[in-house]
Amino acid sequence: MKTLAAGDFVMGSDHHYVEERPAHRRHVEGFAIDAVPVTNARFAAFVADTGHRTLAETPVNPADYPGVRPELLAPSSLVFTPPPGPVPLTDPRQWWRVVAGADWRHPLGPGSSIEGLEEHPVVHVGFADALAYARWAGKTLPTEAQWEYAARAGSTTEYAWGDDLEPEGRQMANLWQGAFPHYNSLADGFLRTSPVGCYPANAWGLSDMIGNVWEWTLDTYQRDHSGPPAKSCCGVNARPSAHVFKVLKGGSHLCTPDYCRRYRPPARLQQATDTSASHIGFRCCV
Repeated sequence: MKTLAAGDFVMGSDHHYVEERPAHRRHVEGFAIDAVPVTNARFAAFVADTGHRTLAETPVNPADYPGVRPELLAPSSLVFTPPPGPVPLTDPRQWWRVVAGADWRHPLGPGSSIEGLEEHPVVHVGFADALAYARWAGKTLPTEAQWEYAARAGSTTEYAWGDDLEPEGRQMANLWQGAFPHYNSLADGFLRTSPVGCYPANAWGLSDMIGNVWEWTLDTYQRDHSGPPAKSCCGVNARPSAHVFKVLKGGSHLCTPDYCRRYRPPARLQQATDTSASHIGFRCCV
């Protein structure tokens, strides 16, 4: 973990997506945060010690989702699946599939495994799974403000490393290169996740704050994030409601200039707590 001193910073942005507005001053007390996202190896240790079953491994109660087709009630998770050619970028169903049997151990579904991916960030974890791990580790999840403060690392530039996405052609984060969602040039060497810490850390020694996987935060999503955070929180043992949305930060390996420019510290996304996916992970703080 890296210990960060208290400080003030400008949170949000007035120049990009509407949900990032307004830019506003925010004070953050001192805290410590994981230098990298939680890996498959660390999550495996947690599961071995506690027997925890993740959201993606838990059957859905049909009463919670009336009218949903039975095959969608099986334990499952969302897996990014590139289409064979160009598709309308207004329809994410063209590249996301609900895959029965996809979970943190089987990131692409039955028959896949995390062998060789031990140091990659764990994915297919829901909010309650991330919170359960954090409590087991004696930590918690960062708030949205803590996360953004850490990602900016004292910088006021477009990216934590400067104003150029690829300075002198150098890949600074695990993002998508090419025509999304059907063609990835693999300029950074990775189609999906990458080992944690293989890109340059920011000025405060934190890696993968941009790209690789989106990260859960404690805050319940509000369109205007300049006020006090909402206090809603899911229980660890109950399947969370589809109507509770938390804030994700950091973008992922699917972010790209021609579709999702959320590879910046102020970028934010709402995510239902009853959903997991192949590009969502987390890190902890104290």
